[in-house]
Amino acid sequence: MWTMRKKVLLSVLLAVSVSAYVEQLDDSFLETRTADDIWLIKFYAPWCSFCKQLDPVWHQVGSELKSLGSPVNVGKSDATASTGLAKEFRVRGYPAILMWKKDVKYNYSGPRTRDGILDFANRVGGPLVRSLSSPKLFQHAMSRHDIMIVYVGATSPLKGNFTSAAEELIVHTYFFSASRDVLPKVVSLPSLPAVVVFKDGTFFTFNEEVDGDLKLWITRERFPSFLKIDSYTLYAMGETGKLVLLALVDRGLSEEGLRFKRLVEKVSTDHRETYSRSFYFGFMDDSEYIKGLVMDDVIVPSFIVVNLSNDGYFLPPVAVETERHLLDFLDGVQEGSLETQGGNSITQRVRRFIYDAKTTLQPVFSQAPVLGFFLLGVPVCLTAVFCFLCLKKRPTVYEEDEDDDGDGVLLASSVQRRKKPTDKKSD
Repeated sequence: MWTMRKKVLLSVLLAVSVSAYVEQLDDSFLETRTADDIWLIKFYAPWCSFCKQLDPVWHQVGSELKSLGSPVNVGKSDATASTGLAKEFRVRGYPAILMWKKDVKYNYSGPRTRDGILDFANRVGGPLVRSLSSPKLFQHAMSRHDIMIVYVGATSPLKGNFTSAAEELIVHTYFFSASRDVLPKVVSLPSLPAVVVFKDGTFFTFNEEVDGDLKLWITRERFPSFLKIDSYTLYAMGETGKLVLLALVDRGLSEEGLRFKRLVEKVSTDHRETYSRSFYFGFMDDSEYIKGLVMDDVIVPSFIVVNLSNDGYFLPPVAVETERHLLDFLDGVQEGSLETQGGNSITQRVRRFIYDAKTTLQPVFSQAPVLGFFLLGVPVCLTAVFCFLCLKKRPTVYEEDEDDDGDGVLLASSVQRRKKPTDKKSD
């Protein structure tokens, strides 16, 4: 009995502590919020299983930000009840994670993990462009970030463009500013002001004549040259317009899988100048996303080039055994001599719909046949009844028409038409 009371008391205390970290928001939030408030909000639906799975993570995020003294407030809102708030934030699916800061709304599309959400909250909730005022601060930032995009120099039109790019791309990466003497002496800059990206143990400088639009350049350069890629990262890479060369490996990373991974990494490093404008490079140890893309089982380990802008992909025409084979494969893709497979044509969409339905229903039929037949049978039966009712309401082929004397004469009005008698010439 005492144990039961302790459990109940613990549940009550937990509920109270959770409410202190995460505030329940409704439509009144639109009137009570202030311009200086920063809010991280999760929109959910009571029936959404993914929303329920996110709940423990969300409370951890609220607790962590509170303990750190972050200016970011954490809330959650039932989008099915607070429809005005959901409409204001343009919520389209559940769970949706958004940040509201100075009348600007930022959408989070990364992994639903504690670390991923906290990084998003700290990045967007902090300064738009973080100042690095000393070499020590610069080195500290370098140790914490795989990618650093830094504006170097005084106020200029380039800095205005840099700030504008940061306003939109802060959801993806950090932005910094520094003076020339803050950077390491080995960093050589042709002129000032400049925008520099630090990654992969080296740096690259923005050149407007070669690289074009600054925001597009930052979008392309915000990923490491080679990295482990998951479905979220792959989707984000697709937004840049680049192709992605993947080594599909097993999770245990066998000796052959390790060879494939190292081969892609070597090409990404040694041939950056040739391929970096067109390709990202990485490896995946979960091929489920790729299986859905190609609508078939995939061989592991193997190579594939993915075009996320149109759901297309390229497969090597021959077995890739050496670096030269892989370079020939990339050249064929880049030059257009290899045919794109997949795509998002109407035929491919129909095939993908059938494939998705098959892969969804197959486990249900194997594990719960009765439920599977119910899920499949009910729509089929409803469709059959609907078709029957439609056919039943169709007009009959023959309809009754009355003659001049009032007698009923049966005519095939919907099939035949009355022929006008032709006038015969009199002799």
